Amino acid sequence: MPALAPSPSPFASVQQAARDPILGLTEAFHNDSRPVKVNLGVGVYLTEAGKVPLLQCVHQAEEALAAAALAKNYLPIDGAPVYNKAVRELLFGSNSPLIATSRVVTVETLGGTGGLKVGADYLRRLLPQSQVAISNPSWENHRAIFEMAGFGVVNYHYYDPVRRGVDFEAMCSSLASLPQGTIAVLHGCCHNPTGADLEESQWDTVIGLCAEKGLFPFLDMAYQGFWKGLADDTLAVRKFADSGLSFMVSNSFSKSLSLYGERVGALSIVTGNATETANVLSQIKRTIRTNYSNPPTHGGAIVASILNSPGLRALWETELTEMRERIRTMRHELVKGLEALKVSQDFSFVTRQNGMFSYSGLKANQVELLQTQYGIYALSTGRICVAALNSKNVGYVCEAIAEAVKQ
Repeated sequence: MPALAPSPSPFASVQQAARDPILGLTEAFHNDSRPVKVNLGVGVYLTEAGKVPLLQCVHQAEEALAAAALAKNYLPIDGAPVYNKAVRELLFGSNSPLIATSRVVTVETLGGTGGLKVGADYLRRLLPQSQVAISNPSWENHRAIFEMAGFGVVNYHYYDPVRRGVDFEAMCSSLASLPQGTIAVLHGCCHNPTGADLEESQWDTVIGLCAEKGLFPFLDMAYQGFWKGLADDTLAVRKFADSGLSFMVSNSFSKSLSLYGERVGALSIVTGNATETANVLSQIKRTIRTNYSNPPTHGGAIVASILNSPGLRALWETELTEMRERIRTMRHELVKGLEALKVSQDFSFVTRQNGMFSYSGLKANQVELLQTQYGIYALSTGRICVAALNSKNVGYVCEAIAEAVKQ
């Protein structure tokens, strides 16, 4: 057969995609050969020794699973029922009226990102004329996930860089101006990237605005347990649950159980009644089936074991408290170190922020100087991961910041 004339490649016009700012920064950090370097751009919790921890509760759960030697069969499309029930009760409470009346359904997803993606894809079919509103600033992937689902994405005001906190008046004004049917993505706690959260009374106002303006709330709960504790951190979820509104919640166990590589999370949907719940579940299962078919077995089995074992659950809460308190200590050590160096810029706001991250107030040129001269990596926005600090590197970081802010 004679050779065919080559036709133009369908990929010839493909352009290089922009590198993910966080993963790209980590790659640059790993390629840095300097012996002294610190990655404050990382999105994971690190121990005092600078390592990603394997929690004891996870280790013990895995040992029990290995001893059981269960076959790795396919899970149901929506995940293991024992997992979904445990996660639903973790978020809404075991005595939740929503659970008792079958108004909430939970499905296992590939991490919290998977929960957002499944929710976005389904909402695009359900509310095709809607737009999505995310906070300014927000986690970088929020915009990408909803845009890839086909939504137009706009910002609502959130952070005041002068006062280093939530600009609540501007936030409310933004939300009030959104068209009816807008999907409002809200951070349940430990706002990423700013670390600035709403107060309890402010959540009441936001819920009232969602009801009055006909907004659809979509809560992202990636950091449950890193603010005050597992139960306290569901404040926003349970207030929405009490409101009578329908809404969605994506949650993750990547951070709280240090299960980053297992990709284990969930999507919960609150509906109007049991019939709606059954119908919505059928559509969510269709969304999952045409994407990844069903979730993997191992990560969900670990989480289900921990949530359903009183001993492992107690151990998890102890370990999570230690993680939360270590981050809080590092916030204070960073501020104390900068004050000791008589840095002119006030960094005291860092101790008022929650979770793993801080919007440090560092400017892009100062961040660049930290990287080029000191091997300290952070996002150009000034977001730093406080969970990457420890007693061995915090002094070095303080000294470098003290020099950078002189620029």
